[in-house]
Amino acid sequence: MKARKRAKIKKNDQLAVAPVRGKVKVEAVGMIKRHQKPAGNRGGGIIDKESWIDISNVQIVDPQSGKPSRVSYKVDQDGTKFRVAAASGHSIEK
Repeated sequence: MKARKRAKIKKNDQLAVAPVRGKVKVEAVGMIKRHQKPAGNRGGGIIDKESWIDISNVQIVDPQSGKPSRVSYKVDQDGTKFRVAAASGHSIEK
């Protein structure tokens, strides 16, 4: 059984995440060409699709500036832990 990689990027962060594999799929990044045969109502040919890239190669977008930022954690007075952008200190949670 593989161990889960610890990452500060979660499932609903505007990208597809596979935490067990330590990979993410980002729109328009890591494009590959795929040769497919026609099947059913899908036509064949060469298609472009996103491939999985390593989770260490991506960063969260800072909600204040819109630039990439590292992620840190803060704890509220009531004990709830939440993620914040390290550059600005603004909360990433929705």
